[in-house]
Amino acid sequence: MNKSDSERIATFLEKMDYKETSRINEADLVLINMCSVRQTAVDRIYGLFHKFKEIKKKKPHFKAVLTGCVLKKDFKKFSKFFDFILPIKTLEFWPEILKEKNYLLSINQRNLNFTKKLAVDYLKVSPKYSKDFSVFIPISTGCNNFCTYCVVPYTRGPLICRPHKEILKEVESSVKKGTKEVWLLGQNVNDYQSPTDPSIDFSKLLEMTNNIEGDFWLSFLSSNPKDFSDNLIEVMAKCKKINKYLSLPIQSGDDEVLKKMNRQYSVREYKDLVKKIRQKIPDIFLSTDVIVGFPGETKEQFQNTLLLLKKLKFDMAYIAEYSIRPETKSYKMKDDVPEKEKVRRREILTEVLIKGILENSKRYIGKEIEVLISEQQTKSNKYFYIGKSRNYKTVKFQVSSFKHQNLLGKIVKVKIVDAQPWGLKGELKP
Repeated sequence: MNKSDSERIATFLEKMDYKETSRINEADLVLINMCSVRQTAVDRIYGLFHKFKEIKKKKPHFKAVLTGCVLKKDFKKFSKFFDFILPIKTLEFWPEILKEKNYLLSINQRNLNFTKKLAVDYLKVSPKYSKDFSVFIPISTGCNNFCTYCVVPYTRGPLICRPHKEILKEVESSVKKGTKEVWLLGQNVNDYQSPTDPSIDFSKLLEMTNNIEGDFWLSFLSSNPKDFSDNLIEVMAKCKKINKYLSLPIQSGDDEVLKKMNRQYSVREYKDLVKKIRQKIPDIFLSTDVIVGFPGETKEQFQNTLLLLKKLKFDMAYIAEYSIRPETKSYKMKDDVPEKEKVRRREILTEVLIKGILENSKRYIGKEIEVLISEQQTKSNKYFYIGKSRNYKTVKFQVSSFKHQNLLGKIVKVKIVDAQPWGLKGELKP
């Protein structure tokens, strides 16, 4: 979501005659789009302060801007180093704000950033896509779930959905310009309901997007298992453009921990959902998220998560050590799992995950699959293309040169000859 926001911000800054530079020392303005989900992300921003101070000594007109997910706790500290702290939903006011010498707009000031009008207005800004062949299109912003570890409802506010016609128009426009892959984004896409037509939920929106003319792939992020309907499974199974990829965060394999997290589903309900999905979509690539070391998580409860990963054999899992986040409900819970134990638990799950991924990946050896090329790589005078399959497997293959075949942004057929835990090795089909 932050990546999509950054693309909209880039459009605004260009309208203000700013030009992009990759070198921070050359910049007159540096904008940081912040994520507060993990403390490590916040710490990285603190690490920039010394750099800002050095630049300002040489360039007094230099300005530093902070936006994105900013917690109230961090606002006072950041205000010492940033000239502007601007909620993303106030984007339409930025041209006049940035003309000021110093303008700190706090999270609650004027209540600007939580109004529906501002949320809808900022999402109307045409983004400057970083990759025209693969685009991120937000369908909503904010969240109403209030998982006890998550800052999103406090930094982005309540769920606000975009009108379906506006979303479809953005997809249609991108596809006409040559986009090959569309990602629909939301903190919880399953909660989507069009504000202009309540009968259009996420399943219907997916179906309508699939029916747009053009040759493109369709994916979405992210889903909460509690809202994953049978109808959504049916739509995913029947719509040809929808990729065989699904991110379905479990977070924990223990019911008591899930209850403390306010996830609103049980392990049994999650297992039943995965079973239904795999029955309807046998070749689905299933990814999940797991938090280890949540407050009060016992060794027995961790074992339940371990058993779940062994049983379900995910194709990918993003495993994170619990990080204390101010303003969330879990902030008041005792963080009683030692850091070393969190690391140990993460490493154990990662080892199990790798075995499962490798087992799943070996099934592709000898098969021809479609790959959307997103990257070039040169290594030891060898040339490689890297891309993603329709079920989000990373695929890499060698070519003789980049001069004769520019495949970036194109969909090609690749024969898989080898499988590694984090990717597949292939050969380009003529």
